[in-house]
Amino acid sequence: MKSYQIITFGCQMNEHDSEVISGMLTQRGYTETEQNPDIVIINTCSIRENADKRFFGTLGQLKKVKIANPDFAVCVCGCMMQQEHITKKLRQSYPWVDVVFGTHNIHEFPDMLEEMFERRAAEGEWTVKQVRSSKEFRVDRIYEDRDEIVEGLPAKRLFGHKSFVNIMYGCNNFCTYCIVPYTRGREKSRHPEDILDEVRGLAADGVKEVTLLGQNVNSYRGKSKADGKTWDFTDLIYALNELEGLERIRFMTSHPKDLSDRLIEAFGKCEKLCNYIHRPVQSGSSSVLKRMNRKYTREQYLELVRKLRETVPGIAISTDIIVGFPGETEEEFEETLSLAKEVCYDSAFTFLYSPRQGTPAAEYEDQIPEEVKHERFNRLVDIMNEGSKSRNAAYVGRVCRVLVDGPDKKESGILNGRTEEFKLVDFEGPEELVGQIINVKITSSNTFSLRGEIVND
Repeated sequence: MKSYQIITFGCQMNEHDSEVISGMLTQRGYTETEQNPDIVIINTCSIRENADKRFFGTLGQLKKVKIANPDFAVCVCGCMMQQEHITKKLRQSYPWVDVVFGTHNIHEFPDMLEEMFERRAAEGEWTVKQVRSSKEFRVDRIYEDRDEIVEGLPAKRLFGHKSFVNIMYGCNNFCTYCIVPYTRGREKSRHPEDILDEVRGLAADGVKEVTLLGQNVNSYRGKSKADGKTWDFTDLIYALNELEGLERIRFMTSHPKDLSDRLIEAFGKCEKLCNYIHRPVQSGSSSVLKRMNRKYTREQYLELVRKLRETVPGIAISTDIIVGFPGETEEEFEETLSLAKEVCYDSAFTFLYSPRQGTPAAEYEDQIPEEVKHERFNRLVDIMNEGSKSRNAAYVGRVCRVLVDGPDKKESGILNGRTEEFKLVDFEGPEELVGQIINVKITSSNTFSLRGEIVND
């Protein structure tokens, strides 16, 4: 009986992949632990350079464990493994890694792990010297892309009351800065019946909230098994809204170019669809958006914001913004600042542009100096924080429905939960409330969270 630990970098897709890996290993009899595991699995992300650095830094620490304990197993997977230059670097500098696999064959990992242990038993443990001379991993299986979607994989959820649900995989957008189409492959949508069956099962197991995942959920096109008709994303939302037991529906990520009027209308008609949307803008300048290949303009984006807030006045909007995209002038950056002020986002993920090998933007000659990126980044964060603070202040005095996630990690006796608008709320209460939706009156606010007290129905 061996133990394992999963270290996850990256987005919700990676988090859900790790839940599936954990579910498969648990089904095979492995146990999860953070204390001296026999196996460590690193699920990697390729979106930002910082994730690369963290991954290789973590590998460096694990090498010390490997040298001290040759029976210790290290496995790496995820988006970084789909890049040839990364696997080449691993072979050259980290050949002591035991198992390497990509994003398209996660379902094979338990068999790969057992194959590795069988080879180890037959061949004996390699010394570090042997590993360096062989430059070979024990088991290495990476596919460029696959049309197949494997259904029915188990998942060990982080929370019992909410769950991620993949509705599609891959991306066809090819934004010039983004590596995802190369690591996750082309768009593949699941059959709607498979998604509905999965969510029914989750609801029967006590799940109150699902978050639908896809690189661009708006482009979902699932073919029905029953009649061959194609469902779009809004069709799926309406069907999920009718399921018994399910109380909340979220989704991410939503590409602005595919956000339809019909989906906007669904926010006003589907009571289970949360009043929250994540809409990455990336830049407030139409000229930068064109160079990014985002396929919408500043004006089109702002019109969608107007429609959303007209349909659901209290809807919360979050975003992603890249600072310092190649060629970004001061005037173009000022357009981003003005858009951030105009929209007044509830929250935002802001990033310094990070060149990704294999993407068009990495080859652009007019890269922005790091000091300029950082100076602009700080100015943008100040505006974003002002917007978040003002949006949160408007909640003081309101009674919100909060799904309780669990105890606060730092403050004893305090619970954390999320409103429909994805606002983080802290309040006093017993742990028996975890997994329930309760009424909380907001008593104070700050930039990143709300404080409240439980009130009776």
